[in-house]
Amino acid sequence: MCAAALCLAGAAWLMAGHERGLRRARLLFADAGAVALPPWWSWARLLPLIRLRREWLCLPAALTVALVAASPLPLALGAVAVPLVRRWLRAREHRRDSDRRARGVIDLCGATAGELRAGMQPAQALLFAAAATDVLGREEAAVLAAARFGGDVPGALRTAARQPGAEGLAGMAACWRVAVDSGAGLAAGLDRLEAALRAESDQREDLAAQLAGAWSTIALLALLPAAGLAMGWALGADPLSVLFHTPAGIACLVIGGLLETAGLCWAGRIVRAGEKA
Repeated sequence: MCAAALCLAGAAWLMAGHERGLRRARLLFADAGAVALPPWWSWARLLPLIRLRREWLCLPAALTVALVAASPLPLALGAVAVPLVRRWLRAREHRRDSDRRARGVIDLCGATAGELRAGMQPAQALLFAAAATDVLGREEAAVLAAARFGGDVPGALRTAARQPGAEGLAGMAACWRVAVDSGAGLAAGLDRLEAALRAESDQREDLAAQLAGAWSTIALLALLPAAGLAMGWALGADPLSVLFHTPAGIACLVIGGLLETAGLCWAGRIVRAGEKA
């Protein structure tokens, strides 16, 4: 019942957020006439909510454990794990987008320098390079408009550099500003910037490779309790019944879960501190 209540509350919250966003979009982009708002409920709105996502796989796994242990506690824990897993997956996706954008900035610098050496003007070179690399993200329209119509290209690049992973665009904006003000070679500056960004990217990749062993160790230590339960089950014991149906087992489960969480957070913080350094 607790898991069902949590799921219903989450669905209601998601539907309310979608309702506000759609209503705001309709009000902003509607014509001068009356605004026709959609009904509060429809299958087209409900289907995305019940679409299978990776974080929802926690519920079938928790349901399996709950059936084996004959206890509703694993199902409640699985429902609690859904938003945590969703947050972790989104953070990993953001890191991947940041790395992809950083590599795209390097390609943008190289492509722009190549177009400049081919005889194009800086604005045209930036337009062709941006179309080939697709790295500017939500600021692409502003940067391309500034390049096409003689606007503030360095300012637009600095604004685009605020996106995660696109910090190298600030260096590109500096090269553009210096080339416009002093007449220095923009291609040479972009080549040096590309080399510096590529060296920094290689350094990050080397560090990630060196820390991969530490992350593997953390994952292995996190799976040790599950391995211990599996060994107890293989030896003929019933550890799940002890954990979920006895006061001592429930106390061990709570204390062990807290210690496991604290250990994972501590180890992850140590490794992330090494990445930042």
